Amino acid sequence: MQYEQDQHPAPAEPRQASSQNDADALCERVRQANTDKTSLRIEGGGTKAFYGRRVEGETLSLTEHRGITHYDPVELVVSVRAGTPLAELEAALDAQQQQLSCEPPHFGSAATVGGMIASGLSGPRRPWVGAVRDFVLGTRLITHEGKHLRFGGEVMKNVAGYDLSRLMVGAQGTLGVITEVSLKVLPKPSAIQSLRLELPLDEALQRLGQWGRQPLPITAAAYHDDTLHLRLEGGRSSVAATSERLGGDDLDNRFWQDLREQRLAFFDKSDPRPLWRLSLPNNTPPLALDGDTLYDWAGAQRWLRSDDEPSALRETVAQAGGHATCFTPGHTEPFTPLSKVVANYHRRLKTQLDPNGIFNPGRLYPEF
Repeated sequence: MQYEQDQHPAPAEPRQASSQNDADALCERVRQANTDKTSLRIEGGGTKAFYGRRVEGETLSLTEHRGITHYDPVELVVSVRAGTPLAELEAALDAQQQQLSCEPPHFGSAATVGGMIASGLSGPRRPWVGAVRDFVLGTRLITHEGKHLRFGGEVMKNVAGYDLSRLMVGAQGTLGVITEVSLKVLPKPSAIQSLRLELPLDEALQRLGQWGRQPLPITAAAYHDDTLHLRLEGGRSSVAATSERLGGDDLDNRFWQDLREQRLAFFDKSDPRPLWRLSLPNNTPPLALDGDTLYDWAGAQRWLRSDDEPSALRETVAQAGGHATCFTPGHTEPFTPLSKVVANYHRRLKTQLDPNGIFNPGRLYPEF
């Protein structure tokens, strides 16, 4: 792979074996599957296989289609094949003091760029900088006919097909095979400091609501066990001044990576209670749900360990204007059931892009 030269130090030249174009073979596999109407189970590193419903079909692996195809640190743009290990991409960006600001979770060392796009999951910084889809500039996609098409571009001004590229984010591979993605990247902050403040929940939520209306360099906020955890990022003087103003004790910055990767004690897999992800409007008060809750994204995302009946739990969350997703593997309905109107849109889109239903059938919902 090649990098544009600029004033930053260039990353180490990667080994040739780390870059491989498997597009022709993938196109042929998809073309044949569509002709035979054979279901395909699209697979990368498998670290997010738990996220969604089980798919039955022939495995179509993207792990041999890998490598960074273009990286311009000056323009803050990178293009990378779907099978590229996420850690490999992050290492190349880190060498230029840049990052994927949406902090996508890995859930294992085998995580790939394609899995990041397909799942659409973001980390603690998401409310302040945007989600994965907000950084997608363009994609290359294999259609049901086995055609390898490009949508979007590598700059914000190129909007041709831009919405279709973003549509692939979170679609779990049900609309086509993502082979390459162009992403906007951002510089790393010059200063980072994390704090912990012991506060009751109502006061913590009140303070977060107030701070959210002020120009403070907060880029992560989580609450659990009577403790509010904050991360400050930005210029050194701004971070130092805000830290002094907010008070509290120092917190190891690794806390946010452990939260992102679900390595905190709260996520202990030995806990038999299902793990739920609740997405709620900002400033939503605590919900009347049994179990243990960890508040993330300043309360807009909440992780819940609960034995509550799923339909009752989802009804409570829906009444608050949100939705609930089950992160425990094997759940028959991990995603909130769609309304008739929304389901109709999904059905029409699936029919248009995958008329024979070969791409990850049933991954999101049984009928798709």
